[in-house]
Amino acid sequence: MAMHAQEFFLDHLRLPFRDAVIVGNTYYATPQPDSPLRLRITFARDAVRAEEYEGLRLTVLHADRGELDAVTLRFEDHHTFDHRDASRGRRPNESGYATIREFRDSPDWVPWKGAHTNRLRDAIEQYATVWFPATQATTAPSAAAHRTAHNTPAPPPTPPVSGRAR
Repeated sequence: MAMHAQEFFLDHLRLPFRDAVIVGNTYYATPQPDSPLRLRITFARDAVRAEEYEGLRLTVLHADRGELDAVTLRFEDHHTFDHRDASRGRRPNESGYATIREFRDSPDWVPWKGAHTNRLRDAIEQYATVWFPATQATTAPSAAAHRTAHNTPAPPPTPPVSGRAR
């Protein structure tokens, strides 16, 4: 398979969902047992170029009602290919920047080679906790969660405003 989806989702992206399967280039997960909701992740096609992908499309599916929500996580927004593109001299708005291409005639081609997926995985986990709150307890805390969550002390109680005493 030209996209090597199984290796990308399982070995490189290392998604934390225990009940998951890959069909073709699509990742399906049931993050909460006994829930009618499923998470589907596919490669998001570039709007301009065929066989080029700009990110991952996450979709929440209901067993009876179909698609409930979808979002695209762009590789550029999550700095997935910054190192690769910098080493090749590619800049934003240039062809091939922050995208992967599918070459069906080259079975050994790994389009996501050199990807840094930590931020992308954090974004997927954050999205999943919105739709599947129980997954927060089963996934490992990410560095991004520690950067954005701060424990702040409660403000001291304010003294009651007194009116005129009678």
